[in-house]
Amino acid sequence: MQRLYDFLRRHPMWVDGSWAVVLLGISGVGGASGGFGPPAVAVPLSLLLCLVVALRRRMPEKMLLLATAVGVAQLITDVEMGPHDFAMLVIVYTVAAEGARWASRFALGAGLCAAPVAHLRWPSDDMSVVGGIAATIFMSVPFALAWVLGDSIRTRRAYFAQLEERAARLEREREAQSKVAVAAERARIARELHDVVAHNVSVMVVQADGAAYVLDAAPDQAKKALETISSTGRQALAEMRRLLGVLRTGEHQEAGEYVPQPDVQQIGDLVEQCRGHGLPVDFKVEGTPRPLPSGVELTAYRIVQEALTNTRKHAGPNAGASVRLVYFDDGLGLLVEDDGKGAPHELYEEGGLDGQGHGLIGMRERVGMVGGTLDAGPRPGGGFRISALLPLKPAG
Repeated sequence: MQRLYDFLRRHPMWVDGSWAVVLLGISGVGGASGGFGPPAVAVPLSLLLCLVVALRRRMPEKMLLLATAVGVAQLITDVEMGPHDFAMLVIVYTVAAEGARWASRFALGAGLCAAPVAHLRWPSDDMSVVGGIAATIFMSVPFALAWVLGDSIRTRRAYFAQLEERAARLEREREAQSKVAVAAERARIARELHDVVAHNVSVMVVQADGAAYVLDAAPDQAKKALETISSTGRQALAEMRRLLGVLRTGEHQEAGEYVPQPDVQQIGDLVEQCRGHGLPVDFKVEGTPRPLPSGVELTAYRIVQEALTNTRKHAGPNAGASVRLVYFDDGLGLLVEDDGKGAPHELYEEGGLDGQGHGLIGMRERVGMVGGTLDAGPRPGGGFRISALLPLKPAG
């Protein structure tokens, strides 16, 4: 049945044509026998009204004019009302639902005039004046109902079309805002990675100057400085590769403002700040702490910072949080949870919950820059969980 319904919706002309054939069969019996008037006149008029039904949706205004002309011809040729006149109700409904406004008003006026004119043209001798008026009103009601139904359908379709257009516009705006948020967050990450690379290069320059100064007097210290330069250079190159993959805006920092970015060691200070603001935070470190690439440390710090900021703002009163850092052989694991009422997960995805207005967009961008994975969502029983795994070596 569903397939049949879908087929009929895709081919409305077939439906109208079928109804036209049925109407022609019903009216043809009476027209051929002269029940409505001279067959030479009644049959062509019936054919034209059936044509009105068949083409009502393809050209409603023209079919309305054709039905009006047929009605006038009936009055002139004395072809009485019959089943074929049902087409006039159909075209009144169709024009009210799909036709132009002028055609809708014309159909309403013509429909309301049809019954009185028909009663005057074919009066009933055995009916009183009051009965004639009542019959006229009774015959006018179907035309009024057909127009009201069609006009209601038009209003409903316009309402749903407006809702669909608004939903599509909101979806486009949401996508545009998401792209802007991603671009802004990438620019912010690029600036921070730029500072990391600049800091590493500064360390290399200092170590190189020191090695040159003690090269003859203390070869061991010079060797150690060269090893530091080597490891720092490799780390700077890794960060530079990430930096080149990030879009940047025209904003630039002033010269001389390159400073080290936050690292994992400062997460403890961040937790203490949150505790000072009234948010109970349980902080634990598992595994053996060791030096990490600067980009990984910066990403870990920012994720914890944004997660705790969202907890303070949106978890509600009396909420608590926990932060876990887990050192693996090949990566760093992060788990930040809270037990508050939280906010809908869709709002985190849309942005606007963290301090920068980017929500999880910024976290995902940061984790993606170091080749890690991020999982975020509501906790069973309430609260929110953010879990991230940051590899020590960039993917690829």
